[in-house]
Amino acid sequence: MITIKHFGYFWLDTWILANVIQLATQDFCMRYLNHSNDPCGRQFDQMTQAARSAPANIAEGNSRHSTSKETEMKLTDVARATLSELANDYQNWLLRHESIPWSVKSPAFQTIGNIRLDRPTYKDDVLHQSSIHILAQKHKFDPWLKNDDSLVVANCMLVLCNRLTQMLSRQMEHLLDTFKEEGGFTESLTAERLAHRTQQNVQANAPQCPLCGKTMIKRVAKKGIHSGREFWSCSGYPECHGTLNIT
Repeated sequence: MITIKHFGYFWLDTWILANVIQLATQDFCMRYLNHSNDPCGRQFDQMTQAARSAPANIAEGNSRHSTSKETEMKLTDVARATLSELANDYQNWLLRHESIPWSVKSPAFQTIGNIRLDRPTYKDDVLHQSSIHILAQKHKFDPWLKNDDSLVVANCMLVLCNRLTQMLSRQMEHLLDTFKEEGGFTESLTAERLAHRTQQNVQANAPQCPLCGKTMIKRVAKKGIHSGREFWSCSGYPECHGTLNIT
């Protein structure tokens, strides 16, 4: 049975807004792209695929949070990059129609930018409740997304894409700070392996480090005149360099 813990990304505002952007992009392409302005359907495919990539990579990255923070950061960055690609398509749409994007000081830009997303309140039926939540957040932008003027819709989408890009940048900064403090999957495995080796040596009555008192572990010299010989090394290495010969 699938439980709540498998859907950690469902609580992320970035994933929720990415779904709003994907749904709105699909609507935009269905409404305004046709055989006249997109005869091969290439722009339709590119825009919908870019919009799909954002929530997909956010979800996959967050799912790797406990095993590989490096992968999580890379996938989050991919989501951010595809949003830039999508924003460029909306800007191009405006330019093709001899229009320019709204100024950041314009009333419409300010209004859309100040619309806050509600916090999720899922309990147990996550798939069902999250879908309701995503649609409710999308409806907040309906006055612009449902407008008959494609230029209004494109401008709204530009605001949302830029907003999500900034949110993902902050999310990546937080992930990087966490990585600096806690390390990644490789570092965790190394720590677990050293802890296991230390515990094994404790059971084998290994000696205590003469410098710091920590339990010592057996190592093999890799160079010098004692290359290939076993010796006792402090389990706190490299912080402590205590050693003992094995008699």
